[in-house]
Amino acid sequence: MRRPFVAGNWKMHGSKAMIHTLLTELVERAERLDSVDVAVCPPSVYIDYVKQTIGKSSIAVGGQNMADVAEQGAFTGEVTALMLKDVGCGYVIVGHSERRTLYGETDEQVANKVAIALAEGLTPILCVGETLQEREANITEQVVGSQMQAVLDKVGVKDFAKVVVAYEPVWAIGTGMTASPQQAQDVHAFIRGLVAKHDAAVAEGLIIQYGGSVKPENAKELFCQTDIDGGLIGGASLNAVDFLAICEAAGDACSK
Repeated sequence: MRRPFVAGNWKMHGSKAMIHTLLTELVERAERLDSVDVAVCPPSVYIDYVKQTIGKSSIAVGGQNMADVAEQGAFTGEVTALMLKDVGCGYVIVGHSERRTLYGETDEQVANKVAIALAEGLTPILCVGETLQEREANITEQVVGSQMQAVLDKVGVKDFAKVVVAYEPVWAIGTGMTASPQQAQDVHAFIRGLVAKHDAAVAEGLIIQYGGSVKPENAKELFCQTDIDGGLIGGASLNAVDFLAICEAAGDACSK
């Protein structure tokens, strides 16, 4: 049985005061979440403060992005995977739709980041998903398949045993719109099936999160779907009550 995993992507939000308040409540209650893995991904400038604040809590920490080069050097504003590992990160989000659309990251760059993250001992949370126009054109599987295949070609299927995939329909991120449980399940099943064509055992163990306006009200129905193994949570992860409710929904979700 796959263990559910919920990660909070704080995006460009935060202050020391906000983080202290949020994490104080999360840490206090997260220890009772014994059937779900939980992580938070703050802006990079706050990673060390988050690590200090959570102490020995079971909550993991991840970065929101990393450079697509392994070595340090003249890349102003970037951080390497090794730097993230050095300050205590266990995860890093790669290929988020905002990075792809706002900053022009290509499938090849995302695949390179996955390879570097794995080489440095980080677990990449690989984001894939289609825009509204692509869904309406009925090319969701073509788009998601291309994004996945670029990484499979780069690292090979065996390394997907150390990767988390997050399906995030771009049209549902921060819009209040949410893919129906069946819509989400269909794409998750497609992703798992794509990996299974290369290695059935790796596919069976692959954690595939859903990301796209997940709220306490819809979390349980989403997470009960056969191939949905938790969530990559945006706005709701900034509210301790909502984020904990989503984590609890993942832990209580139907057996897979």
